Formats: sequence, structure tokens, C-alpha cells
Amino acid sequence: MFRSVTKDSVADMIDASLLAKLDRAVPRYTSYPTAPHFSPSVAQAAQAAWLAAIPQDSPLSLYLHVPFCDQLCFFCGCNTAVVRRDALKYDYAEQLIHEIRTVGAHLGTRRPVAHIHWGGGTPTALPADALVAVAAAIRESFLIRDSAEIAVEIDPRTLDDSRIAALAEIGVNRASLGVQDFDPAVQRAIGRIQDFAMTRRCVDSLRAIGIASINLDILYGLPFQTVESARRTAEMTLALAPDRIAAFGYAHVPWMKKHQNLIPEAALPDAPERFAQRAAIDETFTAAGYHAIALDHYARADDSLALAAAARTVGRNFQGYTTDPAEILIGLGASAISTYPQGYLQNITATADYAKAIRRDGLAATRGIEIDATDRLRRDVINALMCGFSADLQAISAAHGVAPTLFASEVARLDEHIADGLATWDGKTVRVTTVGQPFVRVIAAVFDTYLNPAGQRHSRAV
Repeated sequence: MFRSVTKDSVADMIDASLLAKLDRAVPRYTSYPTAPHFSPSVAQAAQAAWLAAIPQDSPLSLYLHVPFCDQLCFFCGCNTAVVRRDALKYDYAEQLIHEIRTVGAHLGTRRPVAHIHWGGGTPTALPADALVAVAAAIRESFLIRDSAEIAVEIDPRTLDDSRIAALAEIGVNRASLGVQDFDPAVQRAIGRIQDFAMTRRCVDSLRAIGIASINLDILYGLPFQTVESARRTAEMTLALAPDRIAAFGYAHVPWMKKHQNLIPEAALPDAPERFAQRAAIDETFTAAGYHAIALDHYARADDSLALAAAARTVGRNFQGYTTDPAEILIGLGASAISTYPQGYLQNITATADYAKAIRRDGLAATRGIEIDATDRLRRDVINALMCGFSADLQAISAAHGVAPTLFASEVARLDEHIADGLATWDGKTVRVTTVGQPFVRVIAAVFDTYLNPAGQRHSRAV
């Protein structure tokens, strides 16, 4: 998409005043409605009813959240805490197992599972035998398809031989490793010292046990990052030959994550610099033959994500872009979010309160939202934009049994983005232009009737 990127060349890609206008706070749209609109009025009663209503043959996805890390990363926006005592980790594994069995009991029979994702935090912060015990509980309560993808997020700094062996035993076939940035000055500023050799050893160890599919995550917009350092990190990432890469913009939200106050704000790049870093990363990966997938992912041409993008079947959930075909995702663990046909539910975030709820009820939903037909319609439009940069409003409206004129006011609000060269409208389909693609969240926000920019704080769009 971009060539010979420098900060000075940003003005050739997009006018500086337009960039400033677009540098606003908007949701990441991993759900619609988004999490700030969840309410405690929709909680455990809904959870039990929604579990009971799942059809017998509906394939499920499972997400397991482990809210622990062995070291604090200053940039982190996840729900996690530094916990080093194994006793606490074993206790949490027991709580997860109890929740898994309770959910299974509410379902009544072992339901088919198409996808399992271990997230966090750092799932491999759990001791090896705890990982194996949790995985065994899943297999006791659910029917794991032979074709199921079992993915895990890993911190290369803390993965030892016993945990590597456990990953092989529980059938992990995709691993996602955090890299962030390889520059030593950036690593010191974000509290994550992880050199290239350490990351390579981890990748090699995972491939040696048969985990052939490797994802690497990097960030731009970090303190002391430059266009050239971002490009070097991208080139070093390519040297590890990952199957997929995610390149996220750092979200500086210290009002939500107090530890981000440890980040030196004066060293954070401004909007033109962030945009140029993103452009340099994009140029590096696409020049190496990786396919750009929607907003922030890259994949080899033969990877399932690239094939899904070509077939326009890429989905988006709380883990980002996915090939997961299941429409129902059951979240397990503290803060985990579930997706049901009826809406969304989130578990209690604080681990101590989560533990109390699990011991008392076996379930831990604490807030959620029930969605209606209009929410589903708008979700389909937003997902189409976020996943494929176009939304056929006529076809989507017809599929929901409504007239496309329902979006008349949104189409009118698109005029500004069309005039700025970010989108087009042919009377039927909204298309995001090449220039507009990095700002697709801003365009998707046009269709978000819940969004209240004055009352909510989100991450930056640039």
C-alpha cells in the first residue's frame, strides 16, 4: 500500500489536517454493541437461560481467560495481574474447571466445539499440570472436533520446557507470541525485555513439538519508536517466518489501566508519526508477500485467514480477526466475554469475586446486553466494514427484512468521509477506499447508534 515511508512523506499519503480530524477515539468493534454498554441487569439469570437455549447441534467456541502474568508490561491493556505464587494459580485452575463443568451441565450433553482459545494475561502462567487438568475438563464436558483449532497466547520470556510439553499434550495447534518491538530502548520504556534470540528459541521450540502455525503480535505507537525502528521490528519479525502477524496500534488508556502511567508520555509518537509507523510496517509485510487482512492482520497466502479473506468469510470477535465459524462463543474465567444469539455476557473481572461466584453458583456472569433485531442489523453492517472494507446496505437490509432507507441518515453522514476520499457510495454499497482503510473504525462508527463520544473514552483511531 505504501512505499518509501518516512514521517515527512505522511503528507503525501493523507493531508495533515485530515489526519488530525480522524485522530479521534472510537471503539475497536470486536462486538456490537460494545462492552461499555453492558449492564448488570443482564447477568447470571440470562446466562443460565441462554445456555439452555443453545441448539443441540450448534458448534461452539470456547475462550478461556487466565488473568495472570509473571511480569508487568507497562503497555498492557488486558485484564491481568502479576501473580507468582503457584498456589493461587492452582486455585484459579480449579475454579476454571468448576465453571467448565457447570456450563457443561447447563448444556446437558457434550456439545461440539470448533475452536478453543486460551487468552489472558498469559495462559502459560499456569503450571504445566494445571494446563493439562483444565484441558482434560474441557474434553470431559465438550466434544472437541478433530478439526478444531486450539490456540494459545504465549509470553516467550516465561515459557519453560514443562509448559511446552503441556501444550503438546493438550493438542495446541496454533500459538500467538507477543513481540511488541525489538528495539532495546522501546523495550525498556514499556517494561518488556525480550530480545530476538529469546523469541526465536521460543518459536523453534513450539515448531519442534508440532505447533506449525505461529502468530506474532507487534505494536506501533510505543514510546521512543520511530518509523525506522518499527520497520526493523517488522523485518526481524519476518525472519521468524510466522504464518500470521498482527500489527496493533498501542492504546494509551491510563484512565483505565493505571500501570500505563509508567509509560513516558512525552516519548509517545504523535499522530503523523504513528501513521507513518503503521505505513512502514504495512509496506514491509506486503512487500514480503503477506496478505493484508482487514485492519491490522497479515497472513501468508496459504494461511486459512488469507483464504477466508479471499472468500469474504473472515469474522471478528473479542480475539480479533478469525476464521472461527461458530456463532456462539462461551467465555470462561474472570472477565471473559461470551457471545450468544441473544446477546453478550461478561464474567466478573476481579479474580477474588469471580472465585466466590464460581464456588457459590458455578457461573460468574456479572453484566451483559440483550440485543434486538436492529442491533443485529447494524452489527452485520459494522462487521462487513471491519472485515472486508465494504457493506452492501441493500443486501444486508434485505437479509434482515427491512428497507435500506433505514440507513438514510447514516448515508448522509458518510458525505464528509466521501468528500475526504475515505469512502464511496454507489446507492447500494459503502466501500472504504485504500486511503480510508486505516480509518475503517471511524467509518464503521457512523452506523453505531450507541456511540456517545462525549461520554465514552476509547482508543485512538490513528
